[in-house]
Amino acid sequence: MFRYQVVENAVIALVESGALGVGEKVPSLRTMATRMGVSLSTVSQAYLGLEAKGIIESRPRSGFFLRESFRRIPLPSRAEMSLEAVPVSRNQLILMVLETVGSREQLPYGVICPSDELLPGSELAKIMIRICRERPAELLRYETVEGSLDLRRQLAFRSLDAGFESTPGDYLITSGCLEALYISLRVLTRPGDTVLVQSPTYYCFLQLLESLGLRAVEVPSCPGRGIDPDDVARALDRFAVSACIFSPNYNNPDGSLTPEEAKKRIVELLAARSIPLVEDDIASDLHFGPRRPGTFKQYDREGTVILCSSFSKTAAPGYRVGWMTPGRYREKALEVKATTSVSVASPGQMVLAEFLASGRYDRHLKRLRAAVALQMRTLRAHVGEYFPAGTRATDPDGGAVLWLELPPAVDGVAYFHRAREAGIGVAPGAIFTTRDDYANCVRLSAGGVWDERMKDGLRCLGEIAFAMATQ
Repeated sequence: MFRYQVVENAVIALVESGALGVGEKVPSLRTMATRMGVSLSTVSQAYLGLEAKGIIESRPRSGFFLRESFRRIPLPSRAEMSLEAVPVSRNQLILMVLETVGSREQLPYGVICPSDELLPGSELAKIMIRICRERPAELLRYETVEGSLDLRRQLAFRSLDAGFESTPGDYLITSGCLEALYISLRVLTRPGDTVLVQSPTYYCFLQLLESLGLRAVEVPSCPGRGIDPDDVARALDRFAVSACIFSPNYNNPDGSLTPEEAKKRIVELLAARSIPLVEDDIASDLHFGPRRPGTFKQYDREGTVILCSSFSKTAAPGYRVGWMTPGRYREKALEVKATTSVSVASPGQMVLAEFLASGRYDRHLKRLRAAVALQMRTLRAHVGEYFPAGTRATDPDGGAVLWLELPPAVDGVAYFHRAREAGIGVAPGAIFTTRDDYANCVRLSAGGVWDERMKDGLRCLGEIAFAMATQ
């Protein structure tokens, strides 16, 4: 993180905590420089950046002040829901939302993908050029079904950061995290089985359940504290659950983080009933704090937790390189993998293995986390300014999604269509559940670099919300 970004984050933290009120003066350049241990020019650069973002304003001979139009927004309410097992039927709407993936025409508030400027494109290209020159034959060969040994070694080294020990033999390389999840469900379930998910949950989970003929039972995910083990226990007592899919760290779409003690208890609850758990760990490396959160996998003593992840949200979306730790289901997972995509393309695996081994991935992650954290805070600050009264928004500690609860009169699906007509992508709340909940919710992505285009797009989204709320 550049020093001026540290200062920007510090000011935004003062705003979000309520320590700095609307219209109040921001600490002077000299005071902030002394407090942060940086130069006056660094603080000046930070304040000018915050002014350009529309958060503070300068007043001649008086200094900088929090803008009068700034408005803090509360957190969304926790969903109250009854437990029921229902078939999934959201595929058509989900496919419509997925049409924006890879599109350069729509403003990317609807797809979770870092902007090109935040990805290590030039570094990966240099590695690819060198491999093409020095090891051209290897690029053309099939990789094994398990995947590149070099890459699996690097993943095993990194597992200690996630709280558990592993070996290269514990991993299976997949075509993105979605294939890992698909293989997991193919291994663990049969058509008609019931799967436990949190609510709201990633819409691709629901798409997988629908395509495999599975039923879903939803337990609430609280933006402030993730999954409650008591809710899981009640669902297990009532239904014959074949498997669970949870995202404990920065859940997509509400950004919730499940506490470590809750993770441990959930794993113990499931292990006592021999119910496998599929863990989506794709967002954990995008933590805003000093430490990566732990995983369900670190509490797994029976080999029944399958951890799935990928590099799509951090380094190379287009490479489509993911992985899974099948545990006791390894042989069956290899069988399913061999009868679907067989193996993952070799070039991406080779490049990423070297990128990790060189230590450049960790340096890239530090820059990416700082950038996404700043985008998230800037985005949230402007939601308070541009959106109507009654709007609520999450305040996640990581990940790249912001979950908005709009005024009750705003229908999320209709909002999605109006935004789409304006050239802006959003994801309506209805696709993140099998139920009729979250009708007035939308998910925004915080992976784009904040500029005038993003600012104008958010202002437009606020105007659409205002119009629909007052109809």
